[in-house]
Parts: sequence; structure tokens; C-alpha cells
Amino acid sequence: MDQVAVIGAGAMGRQIALQCALSGFPVVLNDSRGEALEAAEKFCREYLDGRIAKGKLTAAEKDAALARLQFESDLREADIVIEAIVEQFEPKAELFRRLDQICKPEAILATNSSNIRGSRLAEVTQRPQRVLNLHFFNPALVMELVEVVAHPQVTEETIQVCTEFCRRIRKTPVVLRKEIPGFIVNRIFRALTREAVSLYEEGFASAEDIDLAVTKGLGHPMGPLRLLDMAGIDVSYLARMDEYKETGAESAKPNRTLKEMYERGEWGRKSGKGFYTYS
Repeated sequence: MDQVAVIGAGAMGRQIALQCALSGFPVVLNDSRGEALEAAEKFCREYLDGRIAKGKLTAAEKDAALARLQFESDLREADIVIEAIVEQFEPKAELFRRLDQICKPEAILATNSSNIRGSRLAEVTQRPQRVLNLHFFNPALVMELVEVVAHPQVTEETIQVCTEFCRRIRKTPVVLRKEIPGFIVNRIFRALTREAVSLYEEGFASAEDIDLAVTKGLGHPMGPLRLLDMAGIDVSYLARMDEYKETGAESAKPNRTLKEMYERGEWGRKSGKGFYTYS
């Protein structure tokens, strides 16, 4: 596996691409929006400069990583493609149809989706055995875990190639042998945050005190409402709506507060306001 492509230059895509470049892979970061590519390149340079300032990276390593990283608006073929666009099925499905035509038959097409099953996207391609979820966690440059989610048509070879790829980019893979909406971490996270948001919207406690209770009482490094802000209220809301539409389970339906925040554009840290206000 030589060439990596990451589609979507947002918060997750640019970090995944930079992680691959830092790990020695040539990477193309693709986005149809020129301003997103410009912002991603600025982020990468500033991040690398910050690592140098902290003594975690040399100037030569920065230059080598940037030399391996390209920013492109046109789709290109690659040995492994990681999709990280909006968390909605139809745009993803249209992208996978195009990638299936562009990429060689042995290429792996992966989605970073936190909720949409790879088997649904596999159905729109001619290579279902090589389509699956590689779910990274935000911030992808820091979080070690990647969920590798298989479905019945995915071959063992594909699973092994993907787990080895994760290790080569210095991540820890866990394999789900059966698909389930939300996978492992998000199913546990949603149960926790659903209750935290419910306590908040019913006025039982402030966001600060709910988060403080979880960090001090349960030993979590970050409170659930602060973590929702970091992950993105929009990402969480859309993922929950997708699961709710697919399953019809009331337990999957987003809290009223998440819906209202999504509609107001209060998407957390990225928008400057969520459960907390950010400068």
C-alpha cells in the first residue's frame, strides 16, 4: 500500500491526512472547496510548527511530511481512500460511486463515518469486499483508536490490510466483526451524553456541573457536554438522526436540545458556541 487519499478537508480529514503523512505515506487531501483546502494547509503548517516549538518534531521532519502531503480539488485514485465528508448517506453514496469508477479494483474504499454502515456504501460499488468503515476519533492526531468495522462481504485480507495500515500510521485498531449503528465507542458515548443532555435540558444542573461530576466522579478526562462540543454538535446530531431513521428506535432519537442547537448553528467549538462559548 503506497498511496493514500483522504476526501474531505474538514477537521477530521485534514488530521487523518497529516497523520498519514507524518507516518511516511504519500497523501492527497481532496476537497471540492478551495477555501477548505487553504484552511487545511494552514492548519497543517501551524500544527507542525507547534510541534517543533515543543521539541516534538524537527524542521526536517516537518518538511518531509509536507512534501508527502498534496492538496487537490480533483479526485485521484489511491491504494486506500478514506472518506471524511458530511455525515449524510446520499453525498457519501455519490462519492463512493465516483471512487469506484476512478480507483483500481484492488483499492480499498473506507469511510470514516461514525454511524453509516460500510455495507450500505458497498452496495453502490462493484467492490463490496473492499469497502468498510475505518472510524477515527477526534482529534485524530491525538486519539489512538481506530474502529475497523467489517460486514459479511468484506474479506479477511481486507481486514488484515486495514489493521496493518492503522498500525503503520501509529494507531491502535479494534475490529468489529458485525455491524451495529454507532459501533463500540459511540454507542457507549451516546448513552452517556443522552443522559447528560437530558439532565441539562430539564434544568437539573448546569453544563459545567454535569461535566465536573463526570470528570471527578467517574474519572473521565473530559465531561460529556464538553466532548460533544469538541466532536461537533452537527456531527452528533446527524449521526443520531441517521440511526433513528434507520432503526426507528426512540432511544436513538436526538435530544430536543441537540436538535435546537443544530438548527441554530451552535455546533460547538467549530462555530464558537455549543454548550460552552469559545473565543
